[in-house]
Amino acid sequence: MILLRRLLGDVLRRQRQRQGRTLREVSSSARVSLGYLSEVERGQKEASSELLSAICDALDVRMSELMREVSDELALAELAESAAASEPVRTPVRPMLNSVSVTGVPPERVTIKAPTEAVDVVAA
Repeated sequence: MILLRRLLGDVLRRQRQRQGRTLREVSSSARVSLGYLSEVERGQKEASSELLSAICDALDVRMSELMREVSDELALAELAESAAASEPVRTPVRPMLNSVSVTGVPPERVTIKAPTEAVDVVAA
């Protein structure tokens, strides 16, 4: 079973370690007890949105960035869990679009009309 609090704790720990900061530094900056922050990082405690906001502020990380990383970790964990259970993994079907090459036109003059379905647009 995938526990969201563990994934969240892992991502928080990685963010802190990337910055070379200690639990003590972050707990002090976030005004959270060292022990509680440690339990959150180990996935033993559920962090409230207020606590997550304080930790993100202390780490100078947007909560949306944190949640995006947690979401990516969750997707990988779900895939691994599905593979282990030998269940087929359903992936969303996305329409394929033809490639279009535009040369000699300033980027601010290019207009893209997308179909009614969602599409990914990648600037080269």
